[in-house]
Order: sequence, then structure tokens, then C-alpha cells
Amino acid sequence: MLENKFQKYLGVKYAFAFNSGRSALLAILQSLGLQQGDEVLLQAFTCNAVPNPVIWAGLKPVYVDCREDDFNIDPVDLEKKVILRQAQGGHPKVVIVQHTFGLAADMDRVMKICSRRNLILIEDCAHALGATYKGKKVGTFGKAAFFSFSRDKVISCVYGGMATTNDPALAERLGGFQERSGYPSLSWIVQQLLHPVVMNLKILPFYAVGGKYLLVIAQWLHILSKAVHWKEKRGRMPGYFPRRLPNALAILALHQFKKLDRFNQHRKEIADFYARELRDTQYQIPDTKYQEGNIFLRFSVIHPDAHEIIKKAWRNNLLIGDWYTSPVAPHDTRLDAVGYSMGSCPVAEKLSQETLNLPTHIRISKKEADQITQFLKSVAT
Repeated sequence: MLENKFQKYLGVKYAFAFNSGRSALLAILQSLGLQQGDEVLLQAFTCNAVPNPVIWAGLKPVYVDCREDDFNIDPVDLEKKVILRQAQGGHPKVVIVQHTFGLAADMDRVMKICSRRNLILIEDCAHALGATYKGKKVGTFGKAAFFSFSRDKVISCVYGGMATTNDPALAERLGGFQERSGYPSLSWIVQQLLHPVVMNLKILPFYAVGGKYLLVIAQWLHILSKAVHWKEKRGRMPGYFPRRLPNALAILALHQFKKLDRFNQHRKEIADFYARELRDTQYQIPDTKYQEGNIFLRFSVIHPDAHEIIKKAWRNNLLIGDWYTSPVAPHDTRLDAVGYSMGSCPVAEKLSQETLNLPTHIRISKKEADQITQFLKSVAT
């Protein structure tokens, strides 16, 4: 049911549900007929959930810098890196374009480069379900796309993802990969089902008076799962990937999917509020954030003291986001293990020190958004 709804919504021919976005990406990469050591170009200022499936598939990640004005892949650096790798005897084969924070990447330029350089285009729509580029839904431009339904995405079933394509040969291989993957264990499924119950009843209502510590304890006791397993921070694959999306979580995702338009409209309204309140302040708001079609998974701004502001906000129980404090997040990811070399993407490294992001999800009211903006104004220097 979820796969069919997804196909209809995006206007694609094939959709395959998995237990995470990284499982979906791994399925795509292993179904493309690539050779060991082939290179996949992806942007820095990302999560290790993107380069890890590249590594798990026996491929090599090559990092491309991003643009400061929209946090997305820089087409100039992309083509430069492709030419460089070809000159050095490398084998660039695939580009993964990330629509960061729900802001559509410059697809016209990226697609021209992929066509000119004979590269396969995969869209990373983990942040961008429902976003459009020049009136066309993201996830419909490349050979394949993947989406995430994890706890902090546009819709959530705690863990979940989708791979989509219009290519019948690729779809046949994706279907076979999905069938072979099987379902996760019952204990893992129960752990995910507990997450919204415990969070909504025990943790979020009391976050300011100890709920945050209860969350840490629940994760330590394995009552709740962590968003990123420690193995992933070392480039290794946890045993529960790749798997199919179990029906119990698919029902949760389908329930939220029905509310997608309302969720995204709310995000846009909150983003507009942040933009009005923070205009003409010390915070840099990229102009391209106002491009029609963006859905604003987070509303991100730039300030030289971003890390200190985030810490102050947390002390005041304001949940300002720290995506991404490293060119490959989380901050304790071993960069060498995911193939990243410091200095290779200077803009991404700068943004990781100067970017903070604000919540836009359905539970954030205008009143709470106002508290956040008033706090930001009070601490900006």
C-alpha cells in the first residue's frame, strides 16, 4: 500500500520500501551493475548515512564541496572533481545529489554535468519529500532516488526508507534485492514501535525537567534505538541493515504520508516566520531559501558563533539543531573511515562551524518559534 501511494504521489513507475534510507541507497548502488572501486561523487556537509552505503557496496566516495547560499552540491566543484578523477585514472560513475534541509539543488546544472560526463544521477531526497524544482517533484530527475522516514525527517516511522526509479531493468534488480534482504527481527521492530510512545508520553512533556536524561538512559538500556549506530561512525554496517520495511512501521509511515501536504505547509509557514523575524539581524539567511518549492525540513541560518549559540539554547531547553557540526556528521564520525580528507571541501567545513538550524515540524507553534527567534536575537553579537 505504501509503495503504491508513493508511486502515485511522485509519478514514478516503481517504489521499494526498506527499513531505512541507507538500506534504500545500498539497494540502488548494488543494483546498478557497478564494479568494485568505482567512484561515487557526493557532497560534503552530509550525514555518514550517505557515504556508508557507498563503502558497503564496495565503491569509493569522492566528496564535492557545497554552496554557501543553499547548502547543496556546488556544480562547479562537481565538474572539477570529475575531470580531476578522470585525469588521475579514477573511475567516477555516479553522482548523488542531496537536497539539503528540503532545499532543492541546482538540478539543471547537475543534470547537464551528468549528461556531459556520462554519470549516473541518484537523488538523495531524505530531507525533501514533497519539495519541487521548477514545478517538478524532486526524486524524479535521476535514474533513481531514495527517501528516508527516520525520526527527524519529513514523515517518520522511526526507521524507514524508499527507493524509486522509472527504469524497469533497475526496478527488477531492486525488487530482487528487497526480497533477499528479508525483514528485521521482531525485537528490533518492537523497539521502533516503542519510540513514539515513550517519546510522546514520557520524554518530550518533561524534557526541561529531566526528560533529556531519560532519553539517554532509555537508549543506553536499548529500550529505544539511536538514530546512528556506533558502527556507522566507523564506516561499518550494523546487522539490521539492509532490510525490508516491516508492515507495522509501514502503517505508521502511511498514516503520516496522508498528512504530508499539511506538514509541509506548516513548515513553510514557520520558515516564513523565522525569515521575517531574523531579517536584518546578525544571522545570514541564504537568498535561495525563498525559492518556490522548498519545504524546509529545517530552517538553517549562518552565524560565526553558531556552536556557542546552540549550547546556550540547549541550556535554555530550546532545541536548536546542530546539523552538521562536521563535514560528515555526526561530529564523532571518523572522517578517515568514511573517506573524507580535511581541506578537500572548504565551504562545507566552514559551514559545519557556522550553521545552526531551527525546527519547523508540525509540533512547533508560532509561539514557540517566536521564543526561539527572540532568544537568537538576544544572544547574537
